[in-house]
Amino acid sequence: MKAQQHQHWQRLWVLVCLCWAASLLGGDVWQPVRTDHPRDTMTTFLRAMNDYREGRATEDPSKLVRLDDAVRCLNLDDIGVLSRTDTGRQAAIALKEVMDRIIVIDLEKVPADPALERWRLRGTEICITRVDVGDRKGEFLFSKDTVAQAWSWYERFSHLPYLEGSGKGALYSEPWIERSIPEWARETTIGLPNWQWLGLLGGMFLGLVFWFIAQQACRWARRLTARSASLWDDRILVAIQRPAGMVVASAFWFLAIRLLRFEGLFQTALILVVHLMFCAGLVWCFYNLADVLSDYLAHWAQNSETLLDDQFVPLVRKALRIGVVLFGVLLTVQNLGFNVMSVLAGLGIGGLAFALAAKDMCANLFGSIMILTDRPFRIGDWVLVDKIEGTVEEIGFRSTRIRTFYNSLVSVPNSVVANTNIDNMGARKYRRIKTFFGITYDTPAERVESFLEGIKNIVKANPYTRKDYYHVVFNGYGDSYLEVMLYCFLEVPDWATELVQRQNIYLEVLRLARELGVEFAFPTRTLHVETLPGQPPGREALDHDAMVGGAAAFGPGGGLAQPGGLGYFTPPYRDPAAQVPESGSNGTKG
Repeated sequence: MKAQQHQHWQRLWVLVCLCWAASLLGGDVWQPVRTDHPRDTMTTFLRAMNDYREGRATEDPSKLVRLDDAVRCLNLDDIGVLSRTDTGRQAAIALKEVMDRIIVIDLEKVPADPALERWRLRGTEICITRVDVGDRKGEFLFSKDTVAQAWSWYERFSHLPYLEGSGKGALYSEPWIERSIPEWARETTIGLPNWQWLGLLGGMFLGLVFWFIAQQACRWARRLTARSASLWDDRILVAIQRPAGMVVASAFWFLAIRLLRFEGLFQTALILVVHLMFCAGLVWCFYNLADVLSDYLAHWAQNSETLLDDQFVPLVRKALRIGVVLFGVLLTVQNLGFNVMSVLAGLGIGGLAFALAAKDMCANLFGSIMILTDRPFRIGDWVLVDKIEGTVEEIGFRSTRIRTFYNSLVSVPNSVVANTNIDNMGARKYRRIKTFFGITYDTPAERVESFLEGIKNIVKANPYTRKDYYHVVFNGYGDSYLEVMLYCFLEVPDWATELVQRQNIYLEVLRLARELGVEFAFPTRTLHVETLPGQPPGREALDHDAMVGGAAAFGPGGGLAQPGGLGYFTPPYRDPAAQVPESGSNGTKG
């Protein structure tokens, strides 16, 4: 038992030792930047720069990144956002080179009092001050003046050797371009050395050369793609030809600015211009490519059978353009040195006000989605929407555009379209003809039936009429005419064909009437003088037996009764060639 307990405690002790060793090994993985007081700031800066020097010597990437930790110990509020990183790195290197040449710092003598306002390194102008405003309020950083003077101090003390016991600088050496510059080129003209002015002019010229070469390379590539069967590779090269030159030139100019080592406001201005050109070139390039992609989708949609994709293509084109512009804005903001996420978070402060202002915009957007999913109409349909009648030309994010029949273009908000009644005239399979013909009262019944039969045959003969459902009837007695109703349907693809076929039917009816001797009535008034003064009444005395017999002759079994007609006309529903649909099916009275 004791042996088992001894083994148990032995294993526990080994586990504790392993955990302790692991904590020691992993303790330096993350070395935080401490700037709570001057000693913390100086300690952090020196350790970070010593690690950076070791990384330069061993080419260790994990050590080289420690330079950015040293930069965080500097107050860079007066440095432009675009050049803040480069300026901070240069200042940190110069500051370390200066300190290791003029003083060996004893960290124990650096005050650790967070109540201090300012501390200066003994015998120097290097100061660490407390920040009173901004995001880093309360931290101790190397002062703005220290950062601004770092390179001038380096030029002043760079001839001195490193002191014994110091960190031996940051292994900095002047670029070869500066070591090979003659004395006359080092002289200053209008705030810059002559070699920088010459480099600026030469860089501008070379950038324009690269601009021309990039565009010429696209032209050469177009000659190669011209041999292919596809046209889309040519369209892509045309789209990127002009912006490609701007992107290549701006990239070269950015490298030239870094190589020429401009400083201060001039460097910030140059970087700003080059960044804006680079971002503008990228946005221009992707904007043109978005148009090429939209054209390709439109070409593909024209060859497809469904018409839904034809409605999506304009929306995709607009969405791509908006997306490219937004991407360009965010890319520009990011390249200017701003945190895009913080900018977006800042926009959220006014989110409520924006949401209230954009209420109608959101309603129209959801309306367009409902139109595309529910599909009450499509592009090219003849519709009646909210008392607006015309042909649908475009379905956008905000509105639907309708070309009226008097050639005006009306934009109807999609929120209105989604919440109103839509009469899609273009979705009709059949187009109805419902008309009445008035013939004179003196037309005999036999001729009326022949007229009805002729109209029925006209409907049957027309290739565009619906043969399984139509009506031709003597509909009633009008004020001055006998009313004949024609009720039928046309199966035509568009309104123009409907008008022509309606015209053809009416012309056939007119020819039929003349052929049968049927006359069309028109409103008339007849003045009938029953008697004149001195004349007997014109009415004959009624014969009671004749009247009774005449009425009975039209009853069941009567000699004059013809309840099924005179035989000149066969109703369409009795016609063997016609198959009348059941009640309520397509084509019933409407």
